[in-house]
Amino acid sequence: MSLIPKKGTVYVVDDDEAVRDSLQWLLEGKDYRVRCFESAESFLSRYDAREVACLIVDIRMGGMTGLELQNRLIENRSPLPIVFITGHGDVPMAVDTMKKGAMDFIQKPFKEEQLLSLVERMLDHATEAFADYQIAQNRDALIARLTLRESQVLERIVAGRLNKQIADDLGISIKTVEAHRANIMEKLNANTVADLLKIALGQTPAKA
Repeated sequence: MSLIPKKGTVYVVDDDEAVRDSLQWLLEGKDYRVRCFESAESFLSRYDAREVACLIVDIRMGGMTGLELQNRLIENRSPLPIVFITGHGDVPMAVDTMKKGAMDFIQKPFKEEQLLSLVERMLDHATEAFADYQIAQNRDALIARLTLRESQVLERIVAGRLNKQIADDLGISIKTVEAHRANIMEKLNANTVADLLKIALGQTPAKA
């Protein structure tokens, strides 16, 4: 039997130990890697955004609530798909979480088949979302290598400005614009202007 989980990581955040234990037993039995936390704060201190995973979180907890945790993840542009565990009275609140991007919510007591189906769907979504997140992270890292002037030139290239227009905009010579363009192409690993635009717009350039 392989020691490597086949299906991905599921984070469980709930201040009820019995719920955590029950979910861990169920999900590990289906070959998921499960990491449980008793609070949103402890989860945030250990969460690795580079990991393809999903999150099951109680909507009401002591300290930071599930709603507040969702807001924090949104602020951090996290790609983590979320499903909320709710009590009957929390349904209107749970609907609000879906407007903010949560994939679903399940009411206590929930059915195992319902939860497992949601987890499978979330991890499929997480794989796609993580790829988009990586593209954005790589783009941000490349853009951060540009000087202020290079960023100004790139902004105008993306806007469709010609070298002469960029030179006029910035009060520099056309040769200086050309030099900046060459530096930008090199720093962003772009072979063509089309590649450059795709990188600047957060898309994936075609591979040669």
